Amino acid sequence: MKILINPSSDTWTKELARPVQKTKQINKIVKPILRKVKRNGDKALLKFALEYDHVHLENLEASELEIKASAAAIPTELKEAIQVAKENIERFHKAQISPELVEEVMPGVVCKRKSMPIQRVGLYIPGGTAPLFSTVLMLGVPAAIAGCKEIVLCTPPDRDGKIHPAILYTANLVGITKIMKVGGAQAVAAMTFGTSSVPKVDKIFGPGNQYVTAAKQMATKYGVAIDMPAGPSEVLVYADQTAIPAFVAADLLSQAEHGVDSQVVLVTTTEKIAKQVLKEIDAQLEDLPRKDIAQKALKNSRAVVMENQEEALELINEYAPEHLIISVENEEEVVDAIYNAGSIFIGNYTPESAGDYASGTNHTLPTYGYARSYSGVSLDSFVKKMTYQKITEEGIKSLGPTIEVMAANELLDAHKNAVSIRLKYLKSKKI
Repeated sequence: MKILINPSSDTWTKELARPVQKTKQINKIVKPILRKVKRNGDKALLKFALEYDHVHLENLEASELEIKASAAAIPTELKEAIQVAKENIERFHKAQISPELVEEVMPGVVCKRKSMPIQRVGLYIPGGTAPLFSTVLMLGVPAAIAGCKEIVLCTPPDRDGKIHPAILYTANLVGITKIMKVGGAQAVAAMTFGTSSVPKVDKIFGPGNQYVTAAKQMATKYGVAIDMPAGPSEVLVYADQTAIPAFVAADLLSQAEHGVDSQVVLVTTTEKIAKQVLKEIDAQLEDLPRKDIAQKALKNSRAVVMENQEEALELINEYAPEHLIISVENEEEVVDAIYNAGSIFIGNYTPESAGDYASGTNHTLPTYGYARSYSGVSLDSFVKKMTYQKITEEGIKSLGPTIEVMAANELLDAHKNAVSIRLKYLKSKKI
């Protein structure tokens, strides 16, 4: 992990560049997958399962028997932990329900706005090097609270044709019944176009590798929405002399172990702190089962020593991290100065892992600098806002002339006439 000492702002982009995504090569692989699934449906999915997952499947959908058996296949302490996390996530996301907005903007003109659930949503749950059953909670819970009519879950099977029992158990716990043994870009394709087994959806959620990410972005060309563009996981820790180096190192490694293309960044006030953290990273790394993955990720990572807080904050906002951990003495002042981050973790006792699993916030967040313009997943991600208006006779008399003038000046006479004809009618009623 390289240390940078007071880098000038014109070098930040280069020095903190995320791992390069080979977009053109990835798209060359993903486009034919989408095309084949669109053309051949389930037949293509079964073929891809054999080719990529090395498993011969008879059926793409998880059976009721498999779902029921999952409860016995995981330990009680895990089920209890999942239940606690579910309750916290439910509580925080239920608090996000917004009441219907009704406003009489002028006499006789009433405008309303209310949330309506997206009818059909697809959830992609990675199941490769780490089965992310926590993501089932992060996506399934708000989808259920929003009232989505159909929730489809896709996740890759193992070589025995089975889905990890924790994923099945969690999906069943949150009420998801359509669980498909489909992974990779082909899962996104199936939810985009629909097949005999996999329903077509209106919006696709969930993290994935670079192929899944590319497929999601291609899905938008076919009228399917996605949660956000996303890349490999990342964390930035801002630490001063009040931070505990062992905690900081643990937080950096918790993201580094996600994948070889992950990136972690330390921003600090002195070189001494940076060296203390790097020493802790070396010590903790030795005990990690995913040591090799974390080591490769650390090659993409940086420790940055900044001269003062003002420049440190400027760098953080420019980088726009997915996860931002703030371990500094004047935490409130620093938090108020952050405007680009996916999710913020405040204080020495708030590890990023809390947000990943059980604090209640959502862990599906914008990466790769997209935190400058995107929010993380929330209840709002599963609803659309619809507006309504009701105008009375009094209202059209008051508002009508304004509309007529505006429409006439845009040379849209039919728009003007839609108002004028009503005003003339009301005038004739009085005669």
